[in-house]
This record gives sequence, C-alpha cells and structure tokens, in this order.
Amino acid sequence: MMTKPLKFDVNRELYPFEHKFLELGNGIDMHYVDEGNGETLLMLHGNPSWSFLYRKLILRLRDTFRCIAPDYPGFGLTEAPPGYQFTPREHSDNIEKFVDKLGIKDLTLVVQDWGGPVGLGLAGRRPELVKRVIAGNTFAWQIGGERRNRIFSWVMGGPIGRTMAYSFNGVARFFFRRGLVHRPEKEVMRMYLAPFKDRKNRRQTSISPRLLIKAADYLDEVEVGLDHIKDRPVLLTWGTKDFAFRDADRQHFERVFANHKTVLLEASHFWQEDAADEASEAIIQWDST
Repeated sequence: MMTKPLKFDVNRELYPFEHKFLELGNGIDMHYVDEGNGETLLMLHGNPSWSFLYRKLILRLRDTFRCIAPDYPGFGLTEAPPGYQFTPREHSDNIEKFVDKLGIKDLTLVVQDWGGPVGLGLAGRRPELVKRVIAGNTFAWQIGGERRNRIFSWVMGGPIGRTMAYSFNGVARFFFRRGLVHRPEKEVMRMYLAPFKDRKNRRQTSISPRLLIKAADYLDEVEVGLDHIKDRPVLLTWGTKDFAFRDADRQHFERVFANHKTVLLEASHFWQEDAADEASEAIIQWDST
C-alpha cells in the first residue's frame, strides 16, 4: 500500500475514507478504499462511475463487513498508463492482480454495470476466491444482439458518443441523468464527473458502450465461467426503473443461480445512489440468514 497525491480534489464530507494505492507492477497504481472488518465485500463499479458510487453502502456496512472499493485505470483516482485500452478483460485482469496482492480470499463480489463482466470474469477464472455474489443491474453474457443495445452501442460508442464525451463530458452526463431516479445534490454530481473534467480523460466513457459489441469474445468467456460459480449464493439488488438493464436481465441471473434471493429496489441504474438504505439492509439481512 502506498500514498500519493490525488489527481482531483475529493469532498471529504461526502467521501470520508482513507485513500490507498496499490502498485500492480504494470504501470498502474490502483486507487482503492478499504474500510471496516469482517467478511470482505469487493465492490466493483462500471462506466462511467468510480468507487465514489459505493460511499453510502460503505458507511452503512463497514461495521459488519470489510468494504474494499477500487477504481479501474482511467476511472476515479486511478491513472491509466499509456496504451491502456479500457477493456473489461484488462480491468478484470487488473482486479485479479489487485486481489492477489492484497491476499483477499472468501470474498463476496458486489457488481453493477460493467462491474459484472469484470468481477464475474475473475470469479470464473478463480472460483476458489469467491464465496458469494451481490449483483444489481448488470450482465455476464453478450447483450449486443438486442436491437436497443446495438443502437445504444453505435450512438454512445461511435462518433456521436466520442464527440459528446470530448465536447461537454456528454456520455457521463447522460448516464447520470438517465441512471438516477432522484437527482443528487450539485456537489454529489460534481464528484461523479470530476474524473472526467479534463477533456483528455473522457475517451474511456465512450469506449465502454462500444464494447457491448466489440467485447463479444470476452463476454462469451464470462458466461462460460459462470458454470464454475453457479452454486454460490447470490443476492440480486435490482433497480426496477433502469433504462439499461431490465426484468429479462434479472431473470437471466435467476435462472443461472438457483440459490438466489431477489430484492427489487425503487431505483434506476445506479441503485447504490438511489436506494442505499434499502440495499444495505438487504445485504445485512441476507448475511444473517
């Protein structure tokens, strides 16, 4: 664990945690927070969020769990090295290195959005590390076959999305406008957008939508790997008002994981922001059963 200057100012009232960095040995110093004691919750974000997304859950759960929330390269407070392509395979490989360096075992994955392919890809490769899974509004298989997803990938991951991202941080703004039921306070939104304030740090926000199509091979591997963990207990904390992932996606998880419990939340894509109290209570209750 190391310390280093932060690449942007963090509001300590909203995000009151110690900032840690772990050198992965490949030009990446991964930022993360590590709060509390108990069973380890490894909290993995998607695009275009960062570990800030989990702050409310961490505050509510750290008395019961050890909450670890890293930032992928190019997101949050982790710088991306030259040549990094921001693919889910790269992110997943780096999270595997991160877990190994910290010596984490018997962990519970908490995944949302692209955190699903990132974390569940790791689980398929290293099932011995994963005890349980908490998944909400995410996926672990190809979804590019659906017409609405193809259109979304083409618009947000193509020239339009790249122009939006570069010109006015438009991709990130779109996600946080559409992905929240309750409009957050101005300072909360500023923190979500802070990693992408500089135009040179916005390209990755439009790459992830394109990868809904381009990462098909990796997504196939993730889906096959689910066989290695399909016996694990799974808690589905699912926002019912999501523009991206809907009932069919949740039902897919329910079919794969027989030992599941589903909690429906009055939330959109970012259920950690919209329904932190309800989700935290569901996790605590699930832990006690």
